[in-house]
Formats: sequence, structure tokens, C-alpha cells
Amino acid sequence: MYAMILAAGRGERLRPLTDSTPKPLLKAGPRMLIEHHLYALSAAGFSDVVINIGHLGQQIIEQLGDGSRYQLAIHYSDERNAVLETGGGIVKALPLLKSDPFLVINGDIWTDIDLSSLTDDFNSLAHLVLVKNPQHHLQGDFTLQGERVRENKNNQPSWTYSGMAMFKYGFFDQCREQRFPLAPLLHQHIAKGQVTGEVYNGLWFDIGTRERLDALNTLLKDQI
Repeated sequence: MYAMILAAGRGERLRPLTDSTPKPLLKAGPRMLIEHHLYALSAAGFSDVVINIGHLGQQIIEQLGDGSRYQLAIHYSDERNAVLETGGGIVKALPLLKSDPFLVINGDIWTDIDLSSLTDDFNSLAHLVLVKNPQHHLQGDFTLQGERVRENKNNQPSWTYSGMAMFKYGFFDQCREQRFPLAPLLHQHIAKGQVTGEVYNGLWFDIGTRERLDALNTLLKDQI
């Protein structure tokens, strides 16, 4: 199966660290952030990974190469001329993603999830991994009714989208290659009942700020 890591963004809230280093190459414990994903994908039996590159993307290519050191084949989707955001980045990479479904992971999260546990057999166009609402996002994103993802309304129990999801090609049928975020498209399909989800209760960090990166490094400081 193929996976995609979203790694093209600028990382504005992590400046000045990201002025000279792309966010996925920042260190988290003994490894770069993106390496945690690569080792986890390899351990889970994934064979090929597509990484979209934008800001300082050449550094990512130079650091990761063809992926052989991770026992993966890495393919690069080049957005260095125009970063296309999350939705547009996935659409541009679709020709490289040669499995249906495929996994998409945000490059700026860290988790201890076993990726082999994620189902590729779901009755929807997308299957989201949801997590407990972190302190910086206590309102959450979505609710679950059975396995169906619904909008967070009426103060129902809510969960936060983890930045990990399985997608089928059909999710992007009406899209063309242009700059656009993923969220509005998610909301459209959720309204049609076309998105399922599951809750992961293990460790998960959204590395959006220096403080969160420091907190992750504190957790990982004793790992080798």
C-alpha cells in the first residue's frame, strides 16, 4: 500500500527554526519528525511513500534520498514553485499514489500508533483517525455516530482530526490540481455521510508551535 506524507508547508509558527530547516526535518528525540513516520510506515508493511515538498524541499530530498535506508521507496511530488495546501497537494500527487485506498499523514504530527492497525476496508470515501481533544483545541472537530463522522454540533462528545486518514480516489473525483485546503472537501463529504472514522487513544502530538515541539522532545529525551 502507498502512503503520503504532507511536508510542503512553511511552518510559520515554528519560526525562526523553519527559516533554515523544513519543519519535517526538525529533530524530535533522536530522529527527525518525518523519520518517525517513515520507520512506522516501514514497520507496518507499507512499501511506497509519496512526500510532497515545497519550502526548502531540496533539503528533504538530500536527507531522505530514495528511502532505501528505511526499507521504503520514496517518491517526491514537487510543489517548490507553488505550494498547493493540503487538498491541492494530495490531488497533484494522485498519479504517484498507486493504491486505492492510500494513507495520508500530516508531516507535523507525532504519534505512537501502529499504522498496521488502520483498516483499508471501510464503507466510505475516507476513514479518519480521531484523537482526544488537546488543550489547544478543546472544542474538537467532529463527532462519531457509530462509525460515521458527523459535524460537531449541539455540544455532543467531540474528537480532533489527527492528521491521519485513509482516502479512496473517489474522494477527489470532482477536484482539479489547484491550491486548496482539505477541510472544506472533508466537510462536503461528511455532510453526505461519506466519511467514517475511529478513535485512537494513544500518544499524539500536533507539532504546531515551539512549545509543543519542546514538550515532545521532553517525552522522547530518553529514547535512542
